[in-house]
Amino acid sequence: MADIDWTRLPPLTALRAFEATARLESFSAAARSLNVTHAAVAQQVRALEDHLQLALVRRDSRGMTATPEGARLAAALGEAFRKIQEGVDEVRATEDAAPLKISLTPAFAENWLMPRLGSFWATHPEIELALIPSTALADLRAGGYDMAIRYGSGAWPGLEAELLTSTRFVVVGTPELTGDPRPGSFAELTRFTWLTAQDSPEQALWAESTGLSWTRVRATSFPTTGLSLAATRAGYGLSIQPITLVEDDLRAGRLAALFEQESLGLGYHIVTRPGHRPPRLRAFIGWLRQAAGPQAGI
Repeated sequence: MADIDWTRLPPLTALRAFEATARLESFSAAARSLNVTHAAVAQQVRALEDHLQLALVRRDSRGMTATPEGARLAAALGEAFRKIQEGVDEVRATEDAAPLKISLTPAFAENWLMPRLGSFWATHPEIELALIPSTALADLRAGGYDMAIRYGSGAWPGLEAELLTSTRFVVVGTPELTGDPRPGSFAELTRFTWLTAQDSPEQALWAESTGLSWTRVRATSFPTTGLSLAATRAGYGLSIQPITLVEDDLRAGRLAALFEQESLGLGYHIVTRPGHRPPRLRAFIGWLRQAAGPQAGI
């Protein structure tokens, strides 16, 4: 198949305007079908005639008709545009059959999404989800992701971000570890060993928002939030946990809340590529908003 010489082709907008004009035999009808003005269509058709040095349409007593040369071009354009539409429809059909590909952190997937996901599947059994838990910052376009759920301020250049839920984290430890009286300030907590989770970069971002850096304290890292919480319950150190994970421990007195603060400008965001909102993705995002509710937290 020969390569296309784009330098020989007129602008696509002019070709679209002419094909619609020749098919509908009216600048006004063509303008309505293309959702542009009458003047814009007329200007594009005249520009195409100037480019080709040919008359493509003419007015007579019956209205507007294509010249013989214009009729041949209009027929070729109509066939070409139909082929393009068929190709686009095939791609869309393939995309609609594929699962929604979603990037999110392991901690969010385990602690927030999975306990709620049953209601989505009950409402939308036809929509498949491919959840890709990772602490890495996914490239949505290069990775073919439909969306991501990211923790941060929402300022990610080139992407659309919508706050899903703010986050309440709490510093916890066993009463035996912290002693009585408990530390009276956040600064006093730096003398303890801290237990961090590799699957939750949210913890480090929240800690930084409070002025705490892992480089200034003794910190032991665990692969998952669950393991860091188990180590905390065993009295090995302090950890930052989502409030929902430790509410039972706090009520039972197994753990003590030493410091709690709303995320300062931080939260979980729905992140998408600009202009990428197919119907299945809109349905999932709508469910996420409903599941989060006005006061939802993790």
